[in-house]
Amino acid sequence: MSVLIVVESLFGNTMAVARAVAAGVASRGTDVTVLRCADAPTEIPADVSLLLAGAPTHNLHLPNRASRTQAVGRGAVSGEAVGLAEWIGTATPRKDLRVVTFDTTTGGAFAGSAAKAAAKLLRRRGFGAPEQGPGFIVTGTPGPLRDGEEERARTWGAALVSDAVAS
Repeated sequence: MSVLIVVESLFGNTMAVARAVAAGVASRGTDVTVLRCADAPTEIPADVSLLLAGAPTHNLHLPNRASRTQAVGRGAVSGEAVGLAEWIGTATPRKDLRVVTFDTTTGGAFAGSAAKAAAKLLRRRGFGAPEQGPGFIVTGTPGPLRDGEEERARTWGAALVSDAVAS
């Protein structure tokens, strides 16, 4: 079993979550790789049995070129040219692959969810039955993550692998 985490991160918060999830996965003895969208393969390797896809929530949805430009104007370290939506659009679907999404969000009833949008996009693209995973809370647009969120991400990552082994 191998896990691939494909992540878009502009302020570093979603990448911090991805790395914490990876630490949880690795704690169960499972191989895990974390890649930015621009570096992720469009053909998912055959040994990958779990794909995790994460992004920050922008304007209630997945980031796009305009929202990434706005983020850079607000101090984001990177204005990635290839985000999660773009990567999904080029990735070759595998129906046998378990796919789970996650996001970072400011929370609240009207925050939206990049994880929900990514799961819908993956489904439309032909990836079996993607699952919408959790949102991890940031304290504001640039972050940081709310206290305890990285530990919650580690716990979630370990549980994902434990669930897969038990199945």
